[in-house]
Amino acid sequence: MAPISGPSHKPQPARLVIGISGASGVIFGVRLLELLRDTVIETHLVMSRSAEVTLAYETNHKTKDVKALADRCYDIDDMAAPISSGSYLTLGMIVAPCSVKSLAEIASGVTTTLLSRAADVTLKERRRLVLMVRETPLHAGHLKNMLAVTDMGGVIAPPVPAMYAGPKTLQDVIDQNLARVLDLYGIHLEGAKRWGEDAKKRPAES
Repeated sequence: MAPISGPSHKPQPARLVIGISGASGVIFGVRLLELLRDTVIETHLVMSRSAEVTLAYETNHKTKDVKALADRCYDIDDMAAPISSGSYLTLGMIVAPCSVKSLAEIASGVTTTLLSRAADVTLKERRRLVLMVRETPLHAGHLKNMLAVTDMGGVIAPPVPAMYAGPKTLQDVIDQNLARVLDLYGIHLEGAKRWGEDAKKRPAES
């Protein structure tokens, strides 16, 4: 009888699922793909139909060009896609931006699209899920859904400006937000401004 080989210790593939929903702020998802394009991170994109509409309203980007930024793309209705299964190894998922509709589906576990299914898989496998929820003001239902996702291990990370970074352009604000989100996966962008790391900008003690 041939000897049974021991367990292999292959490194986990550096795959990151990127979801883009139809909320305003679709540029966050586009820019995230751009920032990861030339890294070792393998990006897997699922984009809702509403996101494609928002993309046309808010940017000059074409859907096909955004999809070309990702290593792999999936149709929103493809519930048999690899990212719909927990056996498909990933680092986790970022939904940028995340609409309150997608938030509600994820919070309830009622997954009607591949985007919400992939997020549900991320939670059940205890992987990192970050939702860049884009809505204001927030009513109690929104807040309860955010709490539900948080209780399940997800991270709610609304895009907000970090004024200490001294942003000069909207691009600066976008990149700073995405740098903080990627920090949660141990992916650190070069050039990201961090509190306390630039001693020259600290006020002198009196």
